[in-house]
Amino acid sequence: MNAPADPDFATRIRASFGRQKAMALIGASLATVAPGAVEIALPFREDLTQQKGFVHGGIIGMIADTACGYAAYSLMPADCSLVTVEYKMNILAPATGSLVARGEVVKAGRTLTVARAEVYAEDGTHVASMQQTLMMLPNTSDHPE
Repeated sequence: MNAPADPDFATRIRASFGRQKAMALIGASLATVAPGAVEIALPFREDLTQQKGFVHGGIIGMIADTACGYAAYSLMPADCSLVTVEYKMNILAPATGSLVARGEVVKAGRTLTVARAEVYAEDGTHVASMQQTLMMLPNTSDHPE
């Protein structure tokens, strides 16, 4: 795994995550931040389910996308930001409880990074797998001033 370009990456990621209104809306939190790897926890809530009572696929995608993004961001320079340019997700089992999305970098490039996320339920059920491509935006703030 590559070493982080910014030794203060964890502080930068936690601050950025704190500005994510979408993650706050669904009640997600950062569980783990490490170089090239991030875990996001999501407690089960009935208001995040679809008509059959399973956590909605869009919500699963949200936490997987965010876990991949921050895993990639952890290896990038402090003066950049990033955007997701593509992802594919397979839902493997219904999500009926609390979830954790584990994002990790597959390959960090100069401009594009490939990451993957695995989403698991609290009972260990493998709920979803995602592969994602992210683009680094050099000299671009992660937040509006």
